[in-house]
Amino acid sequence: QVQLVESGGGLVQAGGSLRLSCAASGRVFSIYAMGWFRQAPGKEREFVAAITSSGGSTYFAESVKGRFTISRDNGKNTEYLHMSSLKPEDTAVYYCAANKRNLGSPEAYARGMDYWGKGTLVTVSS
Repeated sequence: QVQLVESGGGLVQAGGSLRLSCAASGRVFSIYAMGWFRQAPGKEREFVAAITSSGGSTYFAESVKGRFTISRDNGKNTEYLHMSSLKPEDTAVYYCAANKRNLGSPEAYARGMDYWGKGTLVTVSS
């Protein structure tokens, strides 16, 4: 079992940047692949980014490629989502998630994660 707590959400103007953090506790963090998902008002939750347990591979949704980066610090049991050039359409609740296995594609991560945080709200004003 692993517990995930997101932080760093808030209000930012379009074109700005924000960094989300996800702190993990419980079982050894370094064995889990980690990801970020988001859910905008009235929409389904969607995949944003993922990173393998070692940090060696990363995956991104097409909508955020070139603007978002994902990283992790296994020594601090924390993963990060660095968001830049933010757009109003990035407004959503962002969720941290963990998977017991490293997967090979964004689609695989999108199909299911094992553990979820409660989310942090990001609002991008125009």
